[in-house]
Amino acid sequence: MKDTRRTRMVLGGLLVVALMMITVDYRGGANSPLRGLRDFGATVFGPVERVSASIVRPVGNTLGAITDAPGERRRADQLERQNQRLREQLRSAHLDKDRSAQLERLLGTAGMGGYKVHAAQVISAGQGFEDTVTIDVGSSSGIKPDMTVMSADGLVGRVTRVGPATSTVLLATDQTSSIGSRLEDSKEIGITQGRGRRGIGRGGDTPLRFQLLDAAAPIHVGQRIVTLGSQGQRPYVPGLPIGVVERIEKPTGGLTRTAYIRPFVRFTSLDVVAVVVAPPKTDPRDAVLPPKPSPTATPSPSTSPKASGSPKARPRGSKSPTTNPTPGE
Repeated sequence: MKDTRRTRMVLGGLLVVALMMITVDYRGGANSPLRGLRDFGATVFGPVERVSASIVRPVGNTLGAITDAPGERRRADQLERQNQRLREQLRSAHLDKDRSAQLERLLGTAGMGGYKVHAAQVISAGQGFEDTVTIDVGSSSGIKPDMTVMSADGLVGRVTRVGPATSTVLLATDQTSSIGSRLEDSKEIGITQGRGRRGIGRGGDTPLRFQLLDAAAPIHVGQRIVTLGSQGQRPYVPGLPIGVVERIEKPTGGLTRTAYIRPFVRFTSLDVVAVVVAPPKTDPRDAVLPPKPSPTATPSPSTSPKASGSPKARPRGSKSPTTNPTPGE
């Protein structure tokens, strides 16, 4: 068609008529006078429109997918990074909550015994022949060799080596560990010794053994043991819970009697601990021991009521230990 003045006028007139029809149809709504014409147009052109859409839409979708692929990949990577950050935040929040609870229990135990402590966190375990762990406090925090290390449940061990920011702790389970100990109630004394790595872990033997100095002194399963204390309160302060007697070896004519001890502390899952930087003013004796299990409690198949001595929630004393409120520095 030639672009002439007449064709322009015709096109303009058709546009005006189309706009008028659209306006009349819109204002009329369901009662529009052009409803019949609209239905006729839908009947005639609807099938053509559907056929055209079924042909054009897949092609358009394919082209759109190709052009949007880099952007979708970037969005997917961004969402994955966001999800990873959220997972890390949730894991960190859970760990912080758990460590906060451990620290609260630890301060309660230290408060009952009157120990002045410096909180720390276990950052690694020894890989040699010794049973050791490394904690994140050192000489810059006032830590010195031969200081006692404890957890909320009782004795962990003693400091053997000190660096500026870290220290090495020899665990009570080490074979070279020898701890002056005392039985509750009877006050009989003896030596608690570690049995090494063979005594730690699920299915292993009890990792500690206790030898009474008096072979005739009474001892029974379920009786608990605390630290006796060392001269000058190093390396061990008095009154820290060690464990509970699990079985007793019959004497064979020797001068001592040997009992095997299940410790209160779980040495395979140490996390928040504390170094005792100052001993108590007075020996706490048995005050730090956890409450004895109720005599009405139903024993497990493998443990009698006397033998059960696992730590339970204990009432907190009124004393407050002096400590750094955050594990480690």
